[in-house]
Amino acid sequence: MTASDVIFYMFSTTVILAGLFTVISRNPVHSVLWLILAFLSSAGLFVMLGAEFVAMLLVIVYVGAVAVLFLFVVMMLDVDFAELKAGMAQYLPLALLIGIVILMQLGMAFGVWQFSEGATDRIAAAAPAASEVHNTKALGLLIYDDYILLFQLAGLILLVAMIGAIVLTLRHRTHVKRQDILRQMYRDPAKALELKDVKPGQGL
Repeated sequence: MTASDVIFYMFSTTVILAGLFTVISRNPVHSVLWLILAFLSSAGLFVMLGAEFVAMLLVIVYVGAVAVLFLFVVMMLDVDFAELKAGMAQYLPLALLIGIVILMQLGMAFGVWQFSEGATDRIAAAAPAASEVHNTKALGLLIYDDYILLFQLAGLILLVAMIGAIVLTLRHRTHVKRQDILRQMYRDPAKALELKDVKPGQGL
């Protein structure tokens, strides 16, 4: 067994155990920490595959942004998770049934899985050989050259989804003071100030 095999089994075992503890941990903060460990171990596996760019994206985006955001939200919100989990016991049989059905469907799908003729050649032809071009450069050429239209359309769909979510959740509440910047900028100083001649002992 070579050193790469040992590192692979170490990372893969860590990913499986961290994912398991993410689900079964009772403390949500511990779950997020186990999730971060699973992300880091997955990044190590991507490095072993030669996909350094994907590994760095996993660390920067998921660990540095998403998981840390989850951690701050869980730590800042005072949520009684014991009360939330109290009502989950009655739905456990249904959840187990759905899980068994999904596992049976996956088993049936993978049981009859087979590659079509020439699939290996078509997959290899999608990107240049690793010995010719670095994988990060090959990914950039693939996204920004061959599939630039699909990439831009995907970004446009995400933009529309973000705007739609903002519009659907935007609520104009009454009796709420809002800042009017233009009104503040164009106000007349002569009308904004009013001088009062207050006599001693009179008050305003």
